[in-house]
Formats: sequence, C-alpha cells, structure tokens
Amino acid sequence: MVIKRRHWALPMAPLALLATGCVSTPGAPAAEPTVAPSTSVARARVCAKPAAGPAKAPAGAVTVDPAVVGDLVAKTRSNPPSTTFWLRPGKHRLERDRYSQVIPKQGNRYLGAPGAVLDGRKTNQYAFGGTARNVTIRYLTVQGFVAPQNEGVVNHDSADGWVIEHATIQHNSGAGLMAGAHQRVRASCLRGNGEYGMNAYKAGDPIRGLVVEGNEIVGNNTDDWERRKPGCGCTGGVKFWAVNGADVRGNWVHDNRGSGLWADTNNNDFRIEDNVLEANDGAALIYETSYNAVIRNNTIRRNNWVEGRRYADRDDSFPLATVYLSESGGEPRIRARTDKIEIYRNVLENNWNGITLWENADRFCNSPANTSSGDCTLLARRPDRCARPAIAHAPLYADCRWKTQRVDIHGNRFVLDRSVVDCTVKCDRMAMLANYGTYPDWSPYQGERVAEAITRKQHNRWHDNVYLGPWKFVAHDPSRILDSGQWQGMPYQQDAGSTFDPRTGG
Repeated sequence: MVIKRRHWALPMAPLALLATGCVSTPGAPAAEPTVAPSTSVARARVCAKPAAGPAKAPAGAVTVDPAVVGDLVAKTRSNPPSTTFWLRPGKHRLERDRYSQVIPKQGNRYLGAPGAVLDGRKTNQYAFGGTARNVTIRYLTVQGFVAPQNEGVVNHDSADGWVIEHATIQHNSGAGLMAGAHQRVRASCLRGNGEYGMNAYKAGDPIRGLVVEGNEIVGNNTDDWERRKPGCGCTGGVKFWAVNGADVRGNWVHDNRGSGLWADTNNNDFRIEDNVLEANDGAALIYETSYNAVIRNNTIRRNNWVEGRRYADRDDSFPLATVYLSESGGEPRIRARTDKIEIYRNVLENNWNGITLWENADRFCNSPANTSSGDCTLLARRPDRCARPAIAHAPLYADCRWKTQRVDIHGNRFVLDRSVVDCTVKCDRMAMLANYGTYPDWSPYQGERVAEAITRKQHNRWHDNVYLGPWKFVAHDPSRILDSGQWQGMPYQQDAGSTFDPRTGG
C-alpha cells in the first residue's frame, strides 16, 4: 500500500486540513443555523447500544458455529456466491495463522446473532478480504485483529459495493475498515482502532459513490501514530484518499486522537452535513489538496484543544484550525455537485481556532516540497508536465497547483468562550494566508505571489456570519493579525453583513 505523508508548510506547521461546501444563493442574508445536534447524536449513538441481529437463522441461511475454530472460513469456501451466513451467539475464531481470513464470494451476506463476535485474538491480521463485490456485513462485532499500519481489517482489499450496517468494529490495529467504490457504511460503531476507524483508500481508480451515514466514530488512533512517525498524516477517525463523490452525514465523530475527518489528496465532490464533530484532539475536519465540497448543518464543538495547545505552548504562530482547508477549493472544470467549497449553516462552538484557508507556496505538482507520494493535480495529471519552462506560463502555471479558491463561508455561528477552552492566546483566530515562496529555485511561485492570490484574487469570501466572543483574523501571512474592523475594511473586505459581539462568549 502506498503510504501518503502529511506535508508541512511553515516551520512546525502542518500543511493540510479541511474545506468543503454547498451551493446557496450568493449574498443571501445570514440565517440562524438549523443544526439539531441532539438529533444527530441520538441517531448515531450506536456504540453503547448496538442494534441486535436476528435471534434465529433466516430461512435458507447457513449457520456458523463459534465452537468450531475456522468454521466461518470453511463454510464460506464451501458454499456458492450470494449465500447468507448466520453467526450464532458467541466468540467466533479463525485459525491461528496471521493471514487466515474470510474471503467472501460475490453477494455473500454475513449476519450476526445477538452477541456474535468475530475475534482475531491479536493473531489474525484481517477479518474479511478479497475482491468479491456486493458483500454485506450486519449486526456483527469484529475485534482483536492486528492489521499493519495503513491497512484495514474489514474489506481489507477495498472491494466495491460492500454494505456495512449495524456493525461494531473495535479494538483492532491499523484501520477497522477499508472502503471500495459505492460502499455504504451505516449505523455502525467504529471504536478504539489503532490507526483509523476507516481508511477510504484504494490503489488505482478513485473510490466513487461512498456513503458514511449515522455512524459513531470514536476513540480511534489508540496507537498514536503521529507521535510514532511524526508527519505521517496517518491519524484520526476517518481518512479519505482520492474519493470522488462522498456523502458523510449524520455521524457522531468524537474523542478521536488526531483529526475527526480528514480528506487528503485529490478528493472531489464531498457533502459533509448534519454531523456532530466534537472533542477530537486535532481538527474536526481537514480538506487537503482536494476539490469541490459542501459542508453544512454540522455542529462542531470542543475540537483541537490538544493539538492547538501544543502549538501555542511552543510559541508557534500558525493558526492551526478546527476546520482546515489546505490547497483545496472549488474548480468548475472538475465535475461535481458544486463548483466551489461552501461552508454554511454550521455551529462552531468553543474550539481551538475556527476556519483556516491555507496555501503553501512551495507545494505544487512536481515540487520536491510535495511529498504526497508523487501525486499531481486533477488538472495537470502528470508531474513531468509541471516543469520548466512550461510551468511558468498558462495553463500550467495555474493547473500545477492545488489552489485554495472559490471558498464561500456564510451563515455560520462562531462561538468562543476562552474560559471554557482554557486559553488566553492563539485559540481565537480565523485565517486566510500563505507562506513566502522560496523553494525550489525554479519555482514560478516565489515571493508573495501565492499569499496575494489566496487573499485577494481567488474568490475566497466570508459573509453573513455571527461571531460571539473575542475573535481575531489573520490575512495574507501569520504576522497580519486583524480585528473585525480591519478584516471588513480595505484591502480584505471580508465578512460583509456579519455581526460581531466580542463581549458574548467570554
């Protein structure tokens, strides 16, 4: 598996994090957010009380006996495609071989009875693998498997069309779950896995049509990979790589070590809506080197306290954000349900910092500073095109960069009470900035070109938001810290129609 790496933009400052959006009427007045966080949490509170599977074998199902080691593997092998398997109550085990795993056939269905557990006993690496399409796993607990870093336990080979519903995937190493095209992950508990709850990665073509709905994604990255491999970019609740078309809705993503949701490298056409993202150590949401997204109606609270405080304690001036867009923006030439990143009708409450729009001047296709496994943009496609002398001229001057552009942030409610966050400085910022371009020596993006572009030329816009608390704003580069009047005035002209009450919120 290709290991993607997190990229660092400024000294000690991570390059990439999130953005997303949806289409609404430009210039519409700010509306009070319509998020119903209690409803979202209630719907996705599945770990404490998972749904029970069938107490008796459905008609025609093959019964699997937990008393027989390897029974699930053997019966899967001996039955035809599209067979339904019913796992009796109890702890099911595989043979004591680390590569022993269930290899489903196309259309197979695996149903767990109440109390059915597939346990890897810290011996088996994978639970379900292979390339069979349209496999269903319901009402089953999968735990105790030891997948290597960046690999997953369920759907290890990222087969297409799998449905994971009412499942509990917990206490495994690596990722609890991988993803293939048109996969549906619904009403499941992804809890306490060593790296990710889910790693949406598949070698080759992009993953298309992914749905992640109504899940509880909690306490993942127990192995604390970012400390073990600094800069690996390999932590959190869910990681998405090159996913084209995703609906992430109605989930409760909380208390993950690292970020909650992280879309990294050439993702496109995301809708992230009606989620509750809270108490994650890092950003609630990162959208990195990706395109075209809608982020709406989410409740985002108490995120980034651990990582944000770590930056502040070492006197790092980078505005590490709770919603972090890094080299990500709207691109009309790439087909999607929106042609921008729209962030609206969200409530952000008592997080460490707010939204940061960031672009690293030194990071572009074919730059040594782009350590994302040699990937190129979706417009240039091939790194060898992004070279002298052509990169200095249209169209490659624009197409060789992932650009933070066409971001529309409106109708949101930003609340900050510093006594709740327990901070005095560097936790109160919205930002739109870039670094001074210096590298490599043949780069056409040196100097302040990128900082000027992201700040004034790439159609990034805040407007019609509500601010409660002592918010500050960063524009152009980390040294320019503004009050609301300077942010709204020339030359930035941001947050037209917004209201500011620094006395409320603490």
